[in-house]
Amino acid sequence: MKSSKDLTDESSDTGLDFIRKIVEEDIRNNKNEGRVHTRFPPEPNGWMHIGHAMAIYLSYSIAQEYSGLFNLRFDDTDPSKESMEYVEAIKEDIQWLGADWEDRLYFASDYFEKLYDFAVGLIKAGKAYVCDLNVDEIREQRGSLTEPGVNSPFRDRSVEENLDLFKRMREGEFEDGSRVLRAKVDMASPNLLMRDPIMYRIKRVSHYRTGDDWIIYPSYDYTHGESDAIEGITHSLCSLEFETHRPLYDWFVDELLAIGKIEHKPRQIEFSRLNVTYTITSKRRLLELVDGGYVSGWDDPRMPILAGLRNRGFPASAIRMFLGKVGVTKRKKNIDMGLLEACVREELDRDANRVMAVLNPLTVILTNYPEGQEEYLEIPNHPKDESRGTRKVPFSKVLLIERDDFMEDPPKKFYRLTLGREVRLRNAYFIKCNDVVKDKSGNIVEVHCTYDPETKGGSAPDGRKVRATIHWVSKSHALKSEIRLYDRLFTREDPIGISDYNPDSLTTITGFVEPSVGEAEPGTHYQFERLGYFFTNLQEFSKDTIVINRTITLRDTWAKIKKQHLSTRKKGQRKQKKKN
Repeated sequence: MKSSKDLTDESSDTGLDFIRKIVEEDIRNNKNEGRVHTRFPPEPNGWMHIGHAMAIYLSYSIAQEYSGLFNLRFDDTDPSKESMEYVEAIKEDIQWLGADWEDRLYFASDYFEKLYDFAVGLIKAGKAYVCDLNVDEIREQRGSLTEPGVNSPFRDRSVEENLDLFKRMREGEFEDGSRVLRAKVDMASPNLLMRDPIMYRIKRVSHYRTGDDWIIYPSYDYTHGESDAIEGITHSLCSLEFETHRPLYDWFVDELLAIGKIEHKPRQIEFSRLNVTYTITSKRRLLELVDGGYVSGWDDPRMPILAGLRNRGFPASAIRMFLGKVGVTKRKKNIDMGLLEACVREELDRDANRVMAVLNPLTVILTNYPEGQEEYLEIPNHPKDESRGTRKVPFSKVLLIERDDFMEDPPKKFYRLTLGREVRLRNAYFIKCNDVVKDKSGNIVEVHCTYDPETKGGSAPDGRKVRATIHWVSKSHALKSEIRLYDRLFTREDPIGISDYNPDSLTTITGFVEPSVGEAEPGTHYQFERLGYFFTNLQEFSKDTIVINRTITLRDTWAKIKKQHLSTRKKGQRKQKKKN
């Protein structure tokens, strides 16, 4: 993974964001013996989205920068929603982003026996008790932000009775939901999470790793900090919604330290989560799109899921660049999708070879080109990087160009092909349009041109200039391809859900690409000259059926649309003022 030294907080005068300041201060004070050890702790119950990328990137890059360690741990405490399929998908996403946990792959389920022992220790210390209230009754007695909670009638059970009941909970003597183990904290705490939270519940669900070994499962809040302590995590980085959980995180760790069950206290630090315009990361709302058939699945290239971005052709390096530019703060913010797209363009401009493709074809016949002749032109793979070499592109009498590159009756400032005008074919010849052929409906089906054989390579020996260069493919050599034109999934900056779905977020067309694309491996990036950045489909690409995804346009067309919209709105407001 690239260095993330540019992850800065705007208020910093040292070039360090607030998290790195904390880390460096801890190192100076020899806290944790100067160690830095971070982790990324996903729950294996869903797909990783663009917001998770910041948490992965931040924890990993800090470990790298300070010669520390990075763990991947799955907090798998709710077997009803978890699976090994999610584990493998998350591992693939993290590796794709460039983070490496080496041999430090852990699961909270690895610690179930230790966590049970910790809970027994808290019961013995008078800090936990078995409660017979059901979940709804516990919720009713918890109180509100203005009213304190009510102590459970079972809060003062003896240590012996709690130990006995907890043991019998584990052995399966009681029904699901009939009893829970709660921490004895403070029912009058202003933080509702501190009002005797649930530590264990009875749940007869088979676990994807431990099978039916356990009938009781620990809660996330109880498991999280203890797992960090077991692994020796020094800096537990998480998004801002966990800020209210921190007092509970610290309470469990402090109480276990006090009774000698653990020897190390990690520190939880929160940062603002990554929110991107035109994007939703709510699982519930995204599920509506999946279930409603608006997208092909969770890894659809339009989805803000990391697997979806990967399938669309977003390079991991561009996402890392984006995260570096966004920076780390405590302030809530909404990052413009245009910044991510600009990072994608910057990376692909450097890394993607250029090829020619025609998406909306119009036939051009070179009337003076020898019948049956074909030639192969030597064309550079990248105009800014000679080391990329060249490729041979076939040229013949019958070509395809973009329909938009010809107009019979053009407006002013249209410099492309029209009757009587000469233009350059990219890396080929000058051609001049002499005639058109129309069908019975008056639609142009062929353009007849002459070519100048003296202009091979795209320049004229006599020094004459043309005002436009257009791309092309040889009709008889071009490969027919399924081209999927992806765009933003929502039409609003702050989408609510399906009501803001963009019906034009996917358009599928038949296009024609030069033969070299047929030799590509799945997952190859290209810039189609003048059209945008494209990506050979990872899932459906084959030599017989070429499926290509548009990753992104060459320019930020949405910014142009937005500018036009604002301009129209301002004009309307001025007219309204005049009327008033």
